[in-house]
Amino acid sequence: MPYLGGEDTVKELRRALSNPNIQSDQLRYRNTILKVIRTMSQGVDVSGLFSEMVKACATVDIVQKKLVYVFLCAYATLNPELSLLVINTLRKDCQDPNPMVRSLALRNMTNLRLPSLVEYLEQPLTAGLRDRAACVRRVAVLGWAKLYNLQRSSDIDATVVNELYSLLRDPDPVVMVNCLRALEEILKEEGGVAINKPITHHLLNRLKECDVWGQCEVLRILQRYRPQSEEELFDILSLLDASLVSPHPPVTAATLSLFLNLCSGLPAVSLAALERVRGPLLAACGSVSREMRFTALCHIQLLLRSVPGLMGAHYKRFFCGYAEPAYIKQRKMQVLVELVNDENVAMLLDELKGYCTDVNADTAQAAISAIGRIGRSYSDRCLEILTGLLGLRQEHITSVVVQTMRDLVWVCPQCSDTVCLALEGCEETLQDSQGRQALLWLLGVYGERVSSAPYTLEVFIDGVRSESSLGVKMELLTTTMRLFLCRPAETQDMLGRLLHYCIEEETDMCVRDQALLYYRLLHCGIEETRRVLQCRRSDPSLGVLIGRPAEPISQWACSFNTLEPLRQGAVETESASRGSPEHVTFDPKPNTDLSGTLNCSQGDTVHAAMQSPSVCPSPQLSAQRSFSVCGCRDRLSKVIKCAEKTEEEEDYVCLEECVQCPAITHCSPQSLQAAMQLVNIQTLAYTPPHTLPWRVYLYTHTQRAHSGNTPHSTLILGELLYTGEANQKVVSKEAVEGGEEKQVKEGEEATVDGLSGRESVRINGEEEEVKVTLKQQPRDDKALKGFLSIITTVLHTLSSEQN
Repeated sequence: MPYLGGEDTVKELRRALSNPNIQSDQLRYRNTILKVIRTMSQGVDVSGLFSEMVKACATVDIVQKKLVYVFLCAYATLNPELSLLVINTLRKDCQDPNPMVRSLALRNMTNLRLPSLVEYLEQPLTAGLRDRAACVRRVAVLGWAKLYNLQRSSDIDATVVNELYSLLRDPDPVVMVNCLRALEEILKEEGGVAINKPITHHLLNRLKECDVWGQCEVLRILQRYRPQSEEELFDILSLLDASLVSPHPPVTAATLSLFLNLCSGLPAVSLAALERVRGPLLAACGSVSREMRFTALCHIQLLLRSVPGLMGAHYKRFFCGYAEPAYIKQRKMQVLVELVNDENVAMLLDELKGYCTDVNADTAQAAISAIGRIGRSYSDRCLEILTGLLGLRQEHITSVVVQTMRDLVWVCPQCSDTVCLALEGCEETLQDSQGRQALLWLLGVYGERVSSAPYTLEVFIDGVRSESSLGVKMELLTTTMRLFLCRPAETQDMLGRLLHYCIEEETDMCVRDQALLYYRLLHCGIEETRRVLQCRRSDPSLGVLIGRPAEPISQWACSFNTLEPLRQGAVETESASRGSPEHVTFDPKPNTDLSGTLNCSQGDTVHAAMQSPSVCPSPQLSAQRSFSVCGCRDRLSKVIKCAEKTEEEEDYVCLEECVQCPAITHCSPQSLQAAMQLVNIQTLAYTPPHTLPWRVYLYTHTQRAHSGNTPHSTLILGELLYTGEANQKVVSKEAVEGGEEKQVKEGEEATVDGLSGRESVRINGEEEEVKVTLKQQPRDDKALKGFLSIITTVLHTLSSEQN
């Protein structure tokens, strides 16, 4: 046999196919054709044998027919004219007494995918829909979908569509499912197959006859149907009850997705369905297939967002196995963090501690990060484990532990004393840039508590010329400046050397500009530098609650049983590639329900006055404290540009209303922000109290299902403005009249217009109101009305508490 990839190979095969002696021997002829197929599968171009293979399809040997059809379907597009020669043979085989030959010929006739053959396909496909054999009807139904793809410009005959609808009642379940798939493809532009009550109940009653993928297809299509009454809804749920605990995970997932879709207005039924699928999901987590295990873990994470205690009693099922791949171990650790409580915290921490020394560095780092997230509620136990890991003196472990400690003290300042004690000597093990950045940040914020901080910092400054990481250089500048403010005698000389290098020798413009900024800031005086770099910190006496509020099921129901849970990262996980926590932007959760009520008391908020006379950034959007004025102005300019851009859109609405709340401007920014967050409204920025004009910028996302179960999302930007003009007019009027006392007059309530009512109260003859400006895109009047109603409630509540 000649070399596999040479031209002699094709010549040898052509001679063999044309040899009369081989053609007369059926077995040798079949083996020669098999060699052609094997050569084709190995990447050799054997299209030159097309005419010889066309002759070989005229045989009664069904095995030989299959082999020839494989070749013809692969090279038909390269030889469209020669492909016409095989049509007569295929049409003849479509009338063969053997149903297997008929189905094989019909399948391969449509698989040729040549527009020139369309006129020859319609008659065999129409006959195939009425064939006695189920295997022929299966092929004919899908053949019409393939034919539609070949001639999308022309419409399929309505008679064929009606016949496909009638075949939904075919006794063969595969024919029924194939009809659904074909109608979905043919009627795609019309929204797919029309699902009414008779079709729905027929499909549900025959669901058990279908195979696994057929059941999934039926359940997916049934999501478009809406029951006409509550009685019909519960009848459908009763028919689906057995599929909810199916031993096949795809069927269970598809059934639960349909359950959640039908019961969007019945939260109790949805919760009961989630309880029912707990067993099948846990069984899927122990599947032999790694892909199935990973998919089940991702979907369990979705369920825990609404029912945090769903898997609480089965936390041991999420312990990692030794031979499991790293991506499954990391997902399991993410689930374990969600299942922590007072009863199992000790066992879970012991388990995670064992993963911290895993041979896979990614798994070890994920375990350390998981311990850090648990430490937000159980800080003492977790800090003990993290401190012990520092003693191992392993580079990748030390780096992640220092980063985890940095993140932990950012949200739990009461842990700072223990962290400061553990930092001694760990700089010798740190080699990667992320770990060094975390250590520098800790030295800058808590340098006065670490005795060796100046000496550690001096080592970094001495090696700054050989430092390749831009992030480390910028963090080193900030840390040195902060340490200089609290320990000037020990840091003055090294700060001067660092600033001189960064300004005179550094080639990177970002580092040079930051050094120039600090240099000029020092010229403004120590107090001004201290005010910028040492802003207000969190109160160490305050605890942090890590438990997320249970989300409504409707928020993630549309993404269940899709690829979206597999793409999503862990819930509330910190990225290992970021720098200081001061530069992190948190993504707020979208609001899905604006009809909730406000229950905010003054005791639930943090009382701390903002000293800066300028607009202050909201910690919910960014925790950056350095140069807050400049950063906030940039952020506000982006918001304004975004609002101006939305005005150009057609689907856009702007609303201005006035709300009476006389004491709201004296409310602390933290109280206002906490109250807004209770109703899932995020604060972008605000001015300190007693500052005129007083402004607050807000935003939220709403998402709700419209007709057809299509989620509808809209963005709302809001501005609260109080200029104080009413009080100024009152003061000037009192000065003119000699300070005579004025009586408070009650104003008439304004007429309700547009989306909301307008309330006003006259104080000394003038109105004291907060102007509310809302901008929304795309337009959703119901969501905008609810948003304005909630803002009014919040403002009135806070105003009454101030009074």
